[in-house]
Amino acid sequence: MSVKGDARTRRDAAVRRLIGEVEIHAAVEQLGRQISEEYADKPLTILGVLTGSIMLVTDLIRQIELPLKLGLIQASSYRGTATSPSELRINTALVPDVSDRHVLLVDDIFDTGKTMEGLLERLQTFEPRSVKSAVLLWKKVRTIVELEPDYHCFLIPDEFVVGYGLDYNDEYRHLPYIGVMEESDEGLK
Repeated sequence: MSVKGDARTRRDAAVRRLIGEVEIHAAVEQLGRQISEEYADKPLTILGVLTGSIMLVTDLIRQIELPLKLGLIQASSYRGTATSPSELRINTALVPDVSDRHVLLVDDIFDTGKTMEGLLERLQTFEPRSVKSAVLLWKKVRTIVELEPDYHCFLIPDEFVVGYGLDYNDEYRHLPYIGVMEESDEGLK
């Protein structure tokens, strides 16, 4: 085994599995059915929030059985090794024309809700017919805004999670499951 392989194994060992691949697949499949039913015969645009939603968006759009447009929006309030949010930065350069369309904003996690709140507010300036939100994970216990996601797959405890697009310092996104970073590893406190 190569040294690189050994290092990856050590990093992955610091992650405790919370939600497995099979559970994620089933939840995303169900979410796709719900969205297909709700948006039947409506002009739909899916907007994925970069970068954490990429895995969810790609799996989800394969489960939605209707025509749709796809776009991306960039939002960042966690940078580098930060485990608590800072100022929200939004980049709309990759947002397609959504005027007079229904928009579903897809993100990896709904934590405090401040990022989603800021994104939904910004998207209203593009004059869509409607804007709703869908997230894989919801840390309901940490939510500090009145807003709730319109769709969510899993409620999770207040633990720092990685995998299936979620990262710590841009690593661990590749994991096909949701895992909890152990506090003693990687300097998390």
